[in-house]
Amino acid sequence: MNMIRKSIISLGLVLLATPVMSGQDLSRYRKFVLGTSLAAISKQVGKDESQATLISETPALIQEMTYWQADTFDSSGRREPVSHITLDFYNGALYRIVVVYDEKAVEGLTEEDMVKAISARYGNGVRLYPEIDFPNHDVYSTPEKVIARWDDAENSVTFFHSTGLESFGLAVFSKRVNAQAEAAIVESARLAKEQAPQKEIARQIKEVDDLDIARQKNIKSFRP
Repeated sequence: MNMIRKSIISLGLVLLATPVMSGQDLSRYRKFVLGTSLAAISKQVGKDESQATLISETPALIQEMTYWQADTFDSSGRREPVSHITLDFYNGALYRIVVVYDEKAVEGLTEEDMVKAISARYGNGVRLYPEIDFPNHDVYSTPEKVIARWDDAENSVTFFHSTGLESFGLAVFSKRVNAQAEAAIVESARLAKEQAPQKEIARQIKEVDDLDIARQKNIKSFRP
């Protein structure tokens, strides 16, 4: 049995390394398409660009916007199964779409049920045994467990178990840009740590200067 299981795992890894040529478009999730500008996405979801959260500013601008869909209905009157969608941007262009499904919408569904449903949209994928970690921006959060993956030469669709919300999720991303973004986030953290002492000194100097400006102003205007 151990030999059989090892063979299955090895086969899964080989399939994972080989792009799945399903003919499906792995660059989109519903109305969202990788490469779309932040300005265009903001209009789609009815938000202002300024509402995007800044993840890092240098060496690349990385921003994030969350679109909540709970308690909404589709055109046929069915409840929307998506809880929320996180949209990540690299230098102003969408490079990753992370979908988390509503717990009630997936209640009772097995991993195989979900893989089958997703395969109907994206073609045949690769079921991972054992599951692997899915990286995220929050270093304090628990890594999500990847269950299956759909790949082509440029993009990837990853189905994972959202441990924090006890639900399932789906990530659609550009392989090249996602790698660049992850490297930029790591470099940004390194630069922030390196520059922290100088920034603290500058903050303290500004605080003293601001206090002196306020003092000089109040000396002239204060009447006991």
